[in-house]
Amino acid sequence: MRIAIAADHAGFALKEKLLRRLAGEGREVVDFGTHSDRSCDYPEFAERVGREVAEGRAERGILVCSTGIGMAIAANKVDGVRAAPAEFEEEVRLTREHNDANVLTLGARFMDEDRAVELIRVFLSAEFQGGRHARRLAEIAEIEKRNLQGHTPSGGHEST
Repeated sequence: MRIAIAADHAGFALKEKLLRRLAGEGREVVDFGTHSDRSCDYPEFAERVGREVAEGRAERGILVCSTGIGMAIAANKVDGVRAAPAEFEEEVRLTREHNDANVLTLGARFMDEDRAVELIRVFLSAEFQGGRHARRLAEIAEIEKRNLQGHTPSGGHEST
């Protein structure tokens, strides 16, 4: 499984540790930056990883910033990305099984290397369950399609 990873300056140190650990486990990990702890803007890194996953060059993505939330918001702007921030194993498992999340975002302020590695292990091993969850993902895809086309759902009212 090919994994795309990136971080901003706040997540740089944790990302470097995760790279070493994952590579040490024999995983194929591709680093999309940043390559220092100098201040930088996270959206470009979220987009890089998001595109890598959405276009099928990586099966999963990992993004690290201060909270994990900014990266998730930015990555979710890439069509085909389902990024989720998480702090607990159960959250990660459920977001894979129910939401088919393909990008995990981590908050470097809230976890150490061992915690992050455990969350990543769950993220990489849990599988999407399909069934009713697939129907819900299709509904989300319809919302995205409507937004791209500038439509509101039936019975909705556009504001003037």
